[in-house]
Amino acid sequence: MGICSGGSLRWVNVTDNNKATQTNRADALPASWDPQTVEKDLYEGWVDKGYFTADPSSDKPAFSIVLPPPNVTGQLHMGHALDHTLMDAMSRRKRMQGFEVLWLPGMDHAGIATQSKVEKMLLDTEGKSRLDLGREAFTEKVWEWKKQYGGTIAAQMRAIGDSVDWSKERFTLDEGLSRAVQTIFKNLYDKGMIYRDYRLVNWSPVLKTAVSDIEVVYKDDEGELVSMRYGSLDDSQPHVIVATTRVETMLGDVAVAVHPDDERYRDLVGKKLPHPFLPDREMVVIADDYVDPEFGTGAVKITPAHDPNDYAMGQRHNLDMPVVLDEEARICNTGTEFDGMDRYEARVAIREALRGQGRIVKEIRPYIHSVGHSERSGEPVEPRLSKQWYVKVDELARMAGDGIRAGDTVIHPASQKPRYFDWVDDMHDWCISRQLWWGHRIPIYYGPDGEMVCCGPDDTPPEGWVQDPDVLDTWFSSALWPFSTMGWPDNTDLVKKFYPTSVLVTGYDILFFWVARMMMFATFASTLEDSALGTAADNRPQVPFKDLFLHGLVRDEKGRKMSKSLGNGIDPMDWVARFGADALRFTLARGANPGTDLPLGEDSAQSSRNFCTKLFNATKFALMNGAKTGELPAREDLTSADVWILDRLDDIRREVDDLLDRYQFAKATELLYQFAWGELCDWYLEIAKVQIPRDEAAATADELARGDNTRLVLGRVLDQVLRMLHPFVPFVTETLWKALTDGESLVVADWPTATSVAGGADKDPAAARRVADVQKLVTEIRRFRSDQGIKPSAPLPARIDFAACDLSGEQSLVRSLARSPQPGDDFTASATIEVRLNQATVEVAIDTSGAIDVEAEKKRLEKDLAAAKKELESTGKKLSNENFLAKAPAAVVEKIRCRRKVAEEETARITARLEELA
Repeated sequence: MGICSGGSLRWVNVTDNNKATQTNRADALPASWDPQTVEKDLYEGWVDKGYFTADPSSDKPAFSIVLPPPNVTGQLHMGHALDHTLMDAMSRRKRMQGFEVLWLPGMDHAGIATQSKVEKMLLDTEGKSRLDLGREAFTEKVWEWKKQYGGTIAAQMRAIGDSVDWSKERFTLDEGLSRAVQTIFKNLYDKGMIYRDYRLVNWSPVLKTAVSDIEVVYKDDEGELVSMRYGSLDDSQPHVIVATTRVETMLGDVAVAVHPDDERYRDLVGKKLPHPFLPDREMVVIADDYVDPEFGTGAVKITPAHDPNDYAMGQRHNLDMPVVLDEEARICNTGTEFDGMDRYEARVAIREALRGQGRIVKEIRPYIHSVGHSERSGEPVEPRLSKQWYVKVDELARMAGDGIRAGDTVIHPASQKPRYFDWVDDMHDWCISRQLWWGHRIPIYYGPDGEMVCCGPDDTPPEGWVQDPDVLDTWFSSALWPFSTMGWPDNTDLVKKFYPTSVLVTGYDILFFWVARMMMFATFASTLEDSALGTAADNRPQVPFKDLFLHGLVRDEKGRKMSKSLGNGIDPMDWVARFGADALRFTLARGANPGTDLPLGEDSAQSSRNFCTKLFNATKFALMNGAKTGELPAREDLTSADVWILDRLDDIRREVDDLLDRYQFAKATELLYQFAWGELCDWYLEIAKVQIPRDEAAATADELARGDNTRLVLGRVLDQVLRMLHPFVPFVTETLWKALTDGESLVVADWPTATSVAGGADKDPAAARRVADVQKLVTEIRRFRSDQGIKPSAPLPARIDFAACDLSGEQSLVRSLARSPQPGDDFTASATIEVRLNQATVEVAIDTSGAIDVEAEKKRLEKDLAAAKKELESTGKKLSNENFLAKAPAAVVEKIRCRRKVAEEETARITARLEELA
């Protein structure tokens, strides 16, 4: 309906200078909306004017967000784009509401990912490894790489319109953050909350480092399950049969475990069995409740240094824990012929050696089982006993949980709180050391006689002492991100003004790995003597953010996780190039329900692009017809439609504010979409075409005044709608708003209020009722036209008792919109329709003579009837086929039944219409 859906723009007879100015503003807009021609220049203009720069000395209320730092090695994926869209929407709205906004950007040094990338580059370009260069020279190479290739994400952030304060951009390895890392480490160490111990870790043989749980991806591998015999080969003598998928680890076996209630092995518990290859080692048979007597033989081999469950059992039973795989997963420390073999080579050699001893009982091959793989290097990780640094988390986890329980940080949606507490209330000590060269080096120094000292940022290590070679887990430095980026441990102006931050926006998938750790470190840092971070209510430890908004994951349109193997990933930059940044952002915001995954397809992006085009066409049409901004006329001088659209605009404003305050982005954007497309473009703009005189020279004074009032109302509604949409689609709204208002920029414009929308006037329910009745009447007449095959442009005289339904003042509007002129004296009704309105049912008598080409309409209907009958026949055959009904899924059968019902209804309708025409 109307010009916004693709109809032609029309000019009005503009006679005064003010209206001419509006028309010239329309000329300033391009012929059509092409985001590629305007987005880059608009963004750089915003940055150059300092719109995004936060002023800590401002007396405005503070609003702050720190950007979850993307990896310096990467580029934005759809999950990032969703994150950034929502944070930008919040930041832009808060600026318009009068807040001093700090959206602080930065990147993570991404220890493993970056080192791996640079090592590969060195090997490809120079044929060298990091060991060939040495630590210092290699680290310099990584900094060079970061300088050359680390700006990809920053450029992409600019492309999608991120209103971040670029002057305050941080990096997790910059000097200030290094100072913060050393400060928190020393404080934790001095309080006995950082320690070193031998523990089982996930080990990457390719990277030769421990990796965190988040860097381990489990997937099905095709391997083997081998059952082997320990003890005597004589069935009458003590023996057990165990099964394993990693035969090579049997060199580290120190025990066999059975369930204490398993009668089969009761006599064996406590006995010792010789190891097949290690004559100096005897394996004790232990009883442990962990063992499932129903699984396999009910007996399991125990390798404490290379299996997490076995490690726990080894601790319970005080077992030896020999390490038999080195850092490259080669057999070591056994004194057997297998030493030096790669784990896969050893797997075959050991299996065949056991076969030679007659100990292989059974083999299943292939055997599909879940295996943990390094996310960075791709190879299966090895559980391995290793000496590492740990953070003792019990007290930290308690404070992190208390911050949520006390309401100092509020989780949105609340349904995510149990997942948070499941983690922090059962947290294990955190392995923080990595055997890398790129990262924050652990500030521990060792003396010549085994002495050890921890140095803070202002400490000088003893001369000749050697620093620990390991670096800290990347998550250690990013756990400090909300306050280290603002200059902590110093009490900076940024800390004073913007900490704690207002909200953290992130996906629920890193609730544990990052969010909980930020809560731990922030609450701990606030308890330190002379801490700059302050305290929360009742002197509780200060939290890093007041609100925590957790959105879902972006998936493909079928709900599947995006992955390279499925080939269903979407590059957000591809959508920016094809549809524009606004379309990308609006698509993501419309799907951002709290805590719920977002299925995404190209049709959604095209729909958003169409919406931006609709806004553009609507605003350009309004400007061509003299829409202007200025003081609104008195409400008594406005038409019912004018009052209705202003009242509806205020309803939308209130609802949008409420929804955005509760992080309901999807509902807020959907509300704006429906209002802008349906009520504004499809109805009020069409009404404005009637209320603005086509020929002002021939118009009466009342018609001219009405038209001028309509221009002011139209300008006000567009102005306020563009303001509300700006946080989500900043580029098209900026372009249109500046043409409409001659304002400086929407970035620094005021957010709509009750006063700015309609002067804060009371609602007029009578005007809303009248417009609703007008819409119903017009819709029913148009529906009649469509059913009868009457062209939308053909006049259709109709007799309507407007007085009976209190629409006397809307008669010309209804007739114009419905193309139903006042009938003459020779009027003869050929059809009637009844329309039920709010306060009455009105009869519309219609004269179709001259409006219908009977023969053409018969042909059209006969063609439609043939198609309906064909559908009836097709669905009927399927539904009468018993074989089909027995085998087809219920959903498919139901769909065919629905198709048949529609075909039956269409057949009846078309047949009746043909009978009328006859």
